[in-house]
Amino acid sequence: MRRALLTAATALAVAVGTAPLGAGPAAADTAAGSCSPEHPRPVVLVHGTWVDGPDTWSTLTPQLEAEGYCVFTLEYGYRAEPGENLLQTYGGDDIAASARELRAFVDDVRSRTGAADVDVVGHSQGGVVARQYLKFEGGADAVHTLVTLGATNHGTTFSAGQLIGSLAQQFGLPVGEVASAAVGPSFVQQMVGSPFLDVLNAGGDTVPGVDYTAIATRADTVSTPPENTFLAAGPGATVDNVWVQDGCPSNTAGHMELTTDPRALWMVQRGLDRSYADRVPSPC
Repeated sequence: MRRALLTAATALAVAVGTAPLGAGPAAADTAAGSCSPEHPRPVVLVHGTWVDGPDTWSTLTPQLEAEGYCVFTLEYGYRAEPGENLLQTYGGDDIAASARELRAFVDDVRSRTGAADVDVVGHSQGGVVARQYLKFEGGADAVHTLVTLGATNHGTTFSAGQLIGSLAQQFGLPVGEVASAAVGPSFVQQMVGSPFLDVLNAGGDTVPGVDYTAIATRADTVSTPPENTFLAAGPGATVDNVWVQDGCPSNTAGHMELTTDPRALWMVQRGLDRSYADRVPSPC
Protein backbone atom coordinates (compact mmCIF):
# COMPACT_ATOMS: atom_id res chain seq x y z
CA MET A 1 0.00 0.00 0.00
CA ARG A 2 2.85 2.37 0.79
CA ARG A 3 4.18 1.84 -2.75
CA ALA A 4 0.73 2.57 -4.15
CA LEU A 5 0.51 5.83 -2.20
CA LEU A 6 3.95 6.88 -3.41
CA THR A 7 2.94 6.08 -6.99
CA ALA A 8 -0.24 8.13 -6.61
CA ALA A 9 1.64 11.12 -5.21
CA THR A 10 4.16 10.83 -8.03
CA ALA A 11 1.43 10.76 -10.66
CA LEU A 12 -0.29 13.80 -9.15
CA ALA A 13 2.91 15.84 -9.12
CA VAL A 14 3.80 14.90 -12.69
CA ALA A 15 0.30 15.78 -13.87
CA VAL A 16 0.55 19.29 -12.41
CA GLY A 17 4.18 19.81 -13.42
CA THR A 18 7.52 19.33 -11.71
CA ALA A 19 10.96 20.88 -11.88
CA PRO A 20 13.36 18.90 -14.06
CA LEU A 21 15.85 16.79 -12.15
CA GLY A 22 18.93 18.80 -11.40
CA ALA A 23 17.10 22.06 -12.05
CA GLY A 24 18.71 25.38 -11.41
CA PRO A 25 18.60 28.06 -8.74
CA ALA A 26 15.80 28.51 -6.25
CA ALA A 27 15.27 32.14 -7.22
CA ALA A 28 15.73 34.05 -10.45
CA ASP A 29 14.35 37.30 -11.84
CA THR A 30 12.85 37.27 -15.31
CA ALA A 31 12.62 41.01 -15.84
CA ALA A 32 14.85 43.53 -14.14
CA GLY A 33 14.05 46.75 -15.91
CA SER A 34 13.85 50.15 -14.26
CA CYS A 35 10.67 50.95 -12.39
CA SER A 36 8.67 53.78 -13.93
CA PRO A 37 7.69 56.92 -12.02
CA GLU A 38 4.05 55.84 -12.37
CA HIS A 39 4.78 52.47 -10.72
CA PRO A 40 7.88 52.88 -8.56
CA ARG A 41 7.32 49.71 -6.53
CA PRO A 42 8.74 46.49 -8.00
CA VAL A 43 6.29 43.61 -8.36
CA VAL A 44 7.43 40.20 -7.10
CA LEU A 45 5.57 37.22 -8.57
CA VAL A 46 5.37 34.02 -6.50
CA HIS A 47 4.23 30.79 -8.17
CA GLY A 48 2.35 27.89 -6.59
CA THR A 49 3.04 24.23 -5.89
CA TRP A 50 4.83 22.04 -8.45
CA VAL A 51 5.09 24.71 -11.14
CA ASP A 52 7.86 27.11 -12.08
CA GLY A 53 7.84 30.89 -12.15
CA PRO A 54 8.39 31.78 -15.81
CA ASP A 55 5.64 29.45 -17.06
CA THR A 56 3.19 30.55 -14.37
CA TRP A 57 3.63 34.25 -15.10
CA SER A 58 4.27 34.22 -18.86
CA THR A 59 1.00 36.10 -19.50
CA LEU A 60 1.02 38.54 -16.59
CA THR A 61 4.68 39.58 -16.79
CA PRO A 62 4.50 41.34 -20.19
CA GLN A 63 1.17 42.92 -19.25
CA LEU A 64 2.70 44.45 -16.13
CA GLU A 65 5.81 45.57 -17.99
CA ALA A 66 3.62 47.28 -20.58
CA GLU A 67 2.07 49.27 -17.72
CA GLY A 68 5.52 50.38 -16.57
CA TYR A 69 6.08 47.99 -13.68
CA CYS A 70 9.43 46.35 -13.07
CA VAL A 71 8.72 42.68 -12.50
CA PHE A 72 10.70 39.99 -10.70
CA THR A 73 9.82 36.31 -10.56
CA LEU A 74 10.77 34.08 -7.64
CA GLU A 75 11.34 30.34 -7.98
CA TYR A 76 11.36 28.71 -4.58
CA GLY A 77 10.95 25.52 -2.61
CA TYR A 78 13.04 23.29 -4.84
CA ARG A 79 15.22 21.92 -2.08
CA ALA A 80 14.06 20.21 1.11
CA GLU A 81 15.45 18.15 3.94
CA PRO A 82 17.10 14.85 2.99
CA GLY A 83 14.43 12.26 2.26
CA GLU A 84 11.86 14.87 1.25
CA ASN A 85 10.74 16.23 -2.13
CA LEU A 86 12.35 13.33 -3.99
CA LEU A 87 10.63 14.42 -7.20
CA GLN A 88 12.41 17.76 -6.87
CA THR A 89 9.31 19.87 -7.36
CA TYR A 90 9.32 23.64 -7.16
CA GLY A 91 7.29 24.75 -4.16
CA GLY A 92 7.75 21.41 -2.45
CA ASP A 93 9.83 22.55 0.52
CA ASP A 94 8.55 23.50 3.97
CA ILE A 95 6.57 26.72 3.56
CA ALA A 96 8.45 28.50 6.34
CA ALA A 97 11.72 27.78 4.52
CA SER A 98 10.22 29.05 1.27
CA ALA A 99 9.16 32.25 3.05
CA ARG A 100 12.78 32.80 4.03
CA GLU A 101 13.71 32.41 0.37
CA LEU A 102 11.13 35.07 -0.47
CA ARG A 103 12.58 37.36 2.19
CA ALA A 104 16.08 37.08 0.71
CA PHE A 105 14.70 37.61 -2.79
CA VAL A 106 12.74 40.73 -1.83
CA ASP A 107 15.75 42.12 0.03
CA ASP A 108 17.80 41.67 -3.15
CA VAL A 109 15.13 43.32 -5.32
CA ARG A 110 14.92 46.30 -2.98
CA SER A 111 18.70 46.61 -2.95
CA ARG A 112 18.99 46.46 -6.73
CA THR A 113 16.14 48.88 -7.44
CA GLY A 114 16.48 51.21 -4.46
CA ALA A 115 12.77 50.73 -3.73
CA ALA A 116 11.58 51.12 -0.16
CA ASP A 117 8.94 48.43 -0.59
CA VAL A 118 7.44 46.05 -3.15
CA ASP A 119 4.12 44.61 -4.20
CA VAL A 120 3.65 40.82 -4.26
CA VAL A 121 1.36 38.65 -6.40
CA GLY A 122 1.04 35.03 -5.29
CA HIS A 123 -0.78 32.13 -6.93
CA SER A 124 -2.00 29.17 -4.84
CA GLN A 125 0.74 28.26 -2.34
CA GLY A 126 2.54 31.45 -3.40
CA GLY A 127 -0.05 33.49 -1.51
CA VAL A 128 0.55 31.46 1.65
CA VAL A 129 4.33 31.79 1.31
CA ALA A 130 3.85 35.55 1.04
CA ARG A 131 1.62 35.65 4.12
CA GLN A 132 4.16 33.62 6.09
CA TYR A 133 6.81 36.14 5.02
CA LEU A 134 4.61 39.05 6.05
CA LYS A 135 3.80 37.65 9.48
CA PHE A 136 7.02 35.95 10.56
CA GLU A 137 9.92 37.09 8.35
CA GLY A 138 9.70 40.88 8.43
CA GLY A 139 7.71 41.26 5.23
CA ALA A 140 5.28 43.71 6.80
CA ASP A 141 8.02 46.34 6.59
CA ALA A 142 8.81 45.57 2.95
CA VAL A 143 5.45 44.89 1.25
CA HIS A 144 2.83 47.49 0.34
CA THR A 145 0.28 45.30 -1.46
CA LEU A 146 -0.37 41.55 -1.62
CA VAL A 147 -2.61 40.11 -4.35
CA THR A 148 -3.41 36.40 -4.16
CA LEU A 149 -4.99 34.12 -6.75
CA GLY A 150 -6.66 30.94 -5.50
CA ALA A 151 -4.35 30.94 -2.48
CA THR A 152 -4.74 28.12 0.03
CA ASN A 153 -5.03 30.69 2.81
CA HIS A 154 -7.33 28.64 5.03
CA GLY A 155 -6.41 25.27 3.64
CA THR A 156 -7.70 23.06 0.88
CA THR A 157 -9.36 19.67 0.78
CA PHE A 158 -7.84 19.11 -2.69
CA SER A 159 -11.41 18.20 -3.68
CA ALA A 160 -11.82 14.62 -2.40
CA GLY A 161 -8.10 14.03 -2.00
CA GLN A 162 -7.85 15.04 1.64
CA LEU A 163 -10.83 12.86 2.59
CA ILE A 164 -9.18 9.83 1.01
CA GLY A 165 -5.93 10.66 2.75
CA SER A 166 -7.67 11.05 6.12
CA LEU A 167 -9.32 7.66 5.77
CA ALA A 168 -6.02 6.06 4.85
CA GLN A 169 -4.35 7.72 7.84
CA GLN A 170 -6.99 6.24 10.15
CA PHE A 171 -6.03 2.79 8.92
CA GLY A 172 -2.39 3.42 9.76
CA LEU A 173 -1.16 4.32 6.28
CA PRO A 174 1.56 7.03 6.40
CA VAL A 175 -0.02 9.41 3.93
CA GLY A 176 1.73 12.55 5.21
CA GLU A 177 5.10 10.83 5.34
CA VAL A 178 4.74 9.47 1.81
CA ALA A 179 3.57 12.82 0.41
CA SER A 180 6.48 14.65 2.07
CA ALA A 181 8.92 12.13 0.68
CA ALA A 182 7.53 12.33 -2.85
CA VAL A 183 6.60 15.98 -3.33
CA GLY A 184 7.67 17.76 -0.15
CA PRO A 185 5.98 18.88 3.07
CA SER A 186 4.17 21.87 1.57
CA PHE A 187 1.49 19.56 0.14
CA VAL A 188 0.34 18.45 3.58
CA GLN A 189 0.89 21.89 5.12
CA GLN A 190 -1.75 23.33 2.78
CA MET A 191 -4.47 20.91 3.87
CA VAL A 192 -7.44 22.15 5.89
CA GLY A 193 -6.66 21.96 9.58
CA SER A 194 -2.91 21.54 9.22
CA PRO A 195 -0.79 22.62 12.20
CA PHE A 196 1.12 24.96 9.89
CA LEU A 197 -2.03 26.87 8.90
CA ASP A 198 -3.24 26.93 12.50
CA VAL A 199 -0.11 28.89 13.42
CA LEU A 200 -0.19 31.12 10.34
CA ASN A 201 -3.81 32.15 10.86
CA ALA A 202 -3.73 32.44 14.63
CA GLY A 203 -4.48 35.99 15.72
CA GLY A 204 -5.85 37.07 12.33
CA ASP A 205 -5.31 36.84 8.59
CA THR A 206 -3.56 40.14 7.97
CA VAL A 207 -0.78 42.37 9.22
CA PRO A 208 -1.11 46.13 9.68
CA GLY A 209 -0.15 48.45 6.85
CA VAL A 210 -0.66 46.04 3.95
CA ASP A 211 -3.39 46.20 1.29
CA TYR A 212 -4.73 42.75 0.34
CA THR A 213 -6.70 41.51 -2.64
CA ALA A 214 -7.80 37.86 -2.59
CA ILE A 215 -9.10 36.55 -5.92
CA ALA A 216 -11.06 33.29 -6.17
CA THR A 217 -12.91 31.34 -8.83
CA ARG A 218 -16.01 29.28 -8.23
CA ALA A 219 -14.63 26.75 -10.73
CA ASP A 220 -11.58 25.98 -8.55
CA THR A 221 -11.11 22.24 -8.00
CA VAL A 222 -7.64 22.46 -6.43
CA SER A 223 -8.02 25.11 -3.72
CA THR A 224 -11.26 23.81 -2.26
CA PRO A 225 -13.65 24.97 -1.05
CA PRO A 226 -12.67 28.07 -3.04
CA GLU A 227 -14.03 30.53 -0.47
CA ASN A 228 -11.29 29.34 1.89
CA THR A 229 -8.98 31.68 0.02
CA PHE A 230 -10.70 34.80 1.34
CA LEU A 231 -9.19 36.86 4.14
CA ALA A 232 -10.62 38.83 7.04
CA ALA A 233 -9.15 42.28 7.51
CA GLY A 234 -7.49 42.95 10.84
CA PRO A 235 -6.42 46.29 12.33
CA GLY A 236 -4.55 48.57 9.93
CA ALA A 237 -5.10 46.38 6.86
CA THR A 238 -7.54 46.49 3.95
CA VAL A 239 -8.91 43.40 2.20
CA ASP A 240 -10.79 43.11 -1.10
CA ASN A 241 -12.20 39.58 -1.54
CA VAL A 242 -13.43 39.06 -5.10
CA TRP A 243 -14.76 36.25 -7.26
CA VAL A 244 -13.67 36.14 -10.88
CA GLN A 245 -17.37 35.56 -11.55
CA ASP A 246 -18.40 38.86 -9.90
CA GLY A 247 -20.03 40.74 -12.77
CA CYS A 248 -19.19 37.90 -15.14
CA PRO A 249 -21.05 34.75 -14.03
CA SER A 250 -20.18 32.91 -17.25
CA ASN A 251 -16.45 32.88 -16.44
CA THR A 252 -15.18 29.28 -16.15
CA ALA A 253 -11.52 29.83 -15.22
CA GLY A 254 -10.17 27.03 -13.05
CA HIS A 255 -7.34 27.10 -10.53
CA MET A 256 -4.48 26.98 -13.01
CA GLU A 257 -6.20 29.42 -15.40
CA LEU A 258 -6.20 32.16 -12.77
CA THR A 259 -2.72 33.19 -13.93
CA THR A 260 -3.82 33.57 -17.56
CA ASP A 261 -7.53 34.39 -17.49
CA PRO A 262 -8.08 37.97 -18.75
CA ARG A 263 -10.61 38.85 -16.07
CA ALA A 264 -8.47 37.45 -13.24
CA LEU A 265 -5.44 39.39 -14.50
CA TRP A 266 -7.52 42.55 -14.80
CA MET A 267 -8.35 42.06 -11.11
CA VAL A 268 -4.64 41.66 -10.34
CA GLN A 269 -3.87 44.97 -12.04
CA ARG A 270 -6.75 46.65 -10.21
CA GLY A 271 -5.39 45.26 -6.94
CA LEU A 272 -1.99 46.78 -7.68
CA ASP A 273 -3.40 50.12 -8.90
CA ARG A 274 -7.02 51.09 -8.29
CA SER A 275 -6.92 53.62 -11.13
CA TYR A 276 -6.45 50.74 -13.60
CA ALA A 277 -10.18 50.00 -13.42
CA ASP A 278 -10.92 53.59 -14.42
CA ARG A 279 -8.76 53.31 -17.52
CA VAL A 280 -9.36 49.74 -18.66
CA PRO A 281 -12.80 48.11 -18.85
CA SER A 282 -13.15 44.71 -17.20
CA PRO A 283 -13.23 41.82 -19.68
CA CYS A 284 -15.91 39.15 -19.59
